[in-house]
Amino acid sequence: MQWFAAPEYWLSRLLVQRLLAVLYLTGFLAAALQFRALIGAGGMLPVPRFTARVPFRQSPGLFHLHYSDRFFAAVAWTGAALSAALAGGLGDAVPLWGSVLCWAALWALYLSIVNVGQTWYSFGWESLLLEAGFLAAFLGNEDTAPPAPVLWLMRWLVFRVEFGAGLIKLRGDSCWRQLACLRYHHETQPMPGPLSWFFHHLPDPLHRVEAAANHVTQLAVPVCLLLPQPVAGYAACAVVATQLWLVASGNFAWLNWLTIALALAAVEPARLGLPVHDRTYGTTPAWYEAVVLALTAAVLVLSYWPVRNMLSRRQVMNRSFNRLHLVNTYGAFGSVNRLRQEVVVEGTDEPAVTPGTVWKEYGFKGKPGDVRRLPRQYAPYHLRLDWLMWFAGISPAYARPWFLPFVARLLVNDPDTLRLLRHNPFPDAPPTHVRATLHLYRFTDWRELRETGAWWHRTALSDYLAPVDLAALGRAGYRPPLGRRLRTVPPERLRRHPGPPDPPSDHPPGRRPDHPPGPPG
Repeated sequence: MQWFAAPEYWLSRLLVQRLLAVLYLTGFLAAALQFRALIGAGGMLPVPRFTARVPFRQSPGLFHLHYSDRFFAAVAWTGAALSAALAGGLGDAVPLWGSVLCWAALWALYLSIVNVGQTWYSFGWESLLLEAGFLAAFLGNEDTAPPAPVLWLMRWLVFRVEFGAGLIKLRGDSCWRQLACLRYHHETQPMPGPLSWFFHHLPDPLHRVEAAANHVTQLAVPVCLLLPQPVAGYAACAVVATQLWLVASGNFAWLNWLTIALALAAVEPARLGLPVHDRTYGTTPAWYEAVVLALTAAVLVLSYWPVRNMLSRRQVMNRSFNRLHLVNTYGAFGSVNRLRQEVVVEGTDEPAVTPGTVWKEYGFKGKPGDVRRLPRQYAPYHLRLDWLMWFAGISPAYARPWFLPFVARLLVNDPDTLRLLRHNPFPDAPPTHVRATLHLYRFTDWRELRETGAWWHRTALSDYLAPVDLAALGRAGYRPPLGRRLRTVPPERLRRHPGPPDPPSDHPPGRRPDHPPGPPG
């Protein structure tokens, strides 16, 4: 079928697949390095407890068949190795069927992780990575011409990402319609980057231009992606430029880079003066054509739910309508916070808490803490604890399932938990008490920065968690991780905190509460 093959998109396919493989590598590395404290057997929301409550049909994956921390680590590192191999060209070095299987394996391994990740994996970019990886499996390799239907499906995916985000803004916070949201967003976004302070201090007319450009990019440009060339290619370039602006202004894990990778599927290299492939491809295997056409039909059918959601006045953000996270609906920042509230966690090694107790602050890698510390760039790497701490400042109820287990692990200097932090003020022995306070953070202005060297100004608002020790947590039903870590705690303290396991908490994948997991783009 002449219409099936699109050899002129050879470079687009190459870039899409290689960049997607790098992003999968990032996702698997984040899982391997963070899972023990978050969802490991001794973690804050343990996988075994989740799989005991949620059946396989609601969260399909390998960990319903077996779970141990070693097995999870093996899955994550296997996924990382396979991702690195595909980024290095494995997909082109094996036969077409082998390439399809490699990408399918990558998708299945990451699906297994996401489907037991609970709150820690309740971000729109997790579903987006899964959906993109599933489509990439059918892009073929250098033995076959790129299939036009799959390239169109990727355009359709970018359309849903961008157009859904644009609609949720128009229907949500009035500041988007007033072009005023960017006055606040750079300061109140989940995890600011090193340039966010400077973006925040742009003149107000430029903030209005930013907001207006956001509406154009998310409501008009996505429609152009579905038009013939060269219009679609120019629209893709506009998406890429907008996403790079967002990369520079904040830390949004791999969402922006993933959107860039998908947008490249709409770029016809020759239209932009890029090299034209002079290779002649052989006949496309019939089985491959049949599989691609079946995939296309399935996506069209499953698109009913995200389209209905986008047309609804009660549009929701980032919803998976099936347990495989295929053909999802997306959206981001339907509302924008005007103020930034941060939870500051502190401990003391004094035996009793008094008005004169000296408290020492724990440092996080990505979220604001020390007012003199310039925010760092971590994206596309995803600091899951830091992101959830942002939600904790907005809603204590949202943090309730995992925050006290987090505090319990600080009280025993749990090494897996401490590896998620930038600074532990108690390196020699665990604290006796831990507390949390709510602070208001705002960016300093140019004068304050020059005079004090501080990027942030913070004001204490209220107690978030009164000082607690292991005994108090035991009475509340929380306990620290079992095993070797408990030997770091004096026995007389351990005897005072028996208690039941952490209270159950999860939102089954595909039916998660909506919250703003991404940038305006």
